[in-house]
Amino acid sequence: MTKAKSDSWEWVKAVAIALVLAFVIRYFLFAPIVVDGQSMMPTLEHSDRMIVDKISYVIGEPNRFDIIVFHAPDGKDYIKRVIGLPGDKVEYRGDVLYVNDEPIEEPYLDELKQVYKGESLTSDFQLVEVTSETVVPEEHLFVLGDNRRHSKDSRDIGTVHIDKVVGKANVVFWPISDIRIAK
Repeated sequence: MTKAKSDSWEWVKAVAIALVLAFVIRYFLFAPIVVDGQSMMPTLEHSDRMIVDKISYVIGEPNRFDIIVFHAPDGKDYIKRVIGLPGDKVEYRGDVLYVNDEPIEEPYLDELKQVYKGESLTSDFQLVEVTSETVVPEEHLFVLGDNRRHSKDSRDIGTVHIDKVVGKANVVFWPISDIRIAK
């Protein structure tokens, strides 16, 4: 009887440890997210499932072109690409991104440019026109969806405070046929 009781207790402890580890991993290190909508196409498809790395920005800073998940003002989590970092002057002219008056290549838009064949993907704007700021404020990020024609992003909701960032999302794990690192 004591052997069965001991075995049962070992199973209870193992399950409890597994649950605690799952909780820690899920809430502090990594979390799944489902892409909702077409704002990041063609990089990410509607219903792609991704892993959000919550620890990257605890030990480091976001980089330009990182794909991030953040808490948006309407209570939802959005997934967008970092375009402007604190202190950056951001502008679009003639479908070209300018950061601090320097043209910046956006290779992740090449596939979409083929779809629209010479049509503009991103309307012209200056940061001040869409956020009332001349540069991205300290501790804020300027983000855009890759599918600029169909994205609610910093042009609509303003810059994103770094405290609202959940983490970096670049691993697509579902559908299995599309497992990849999103860039």
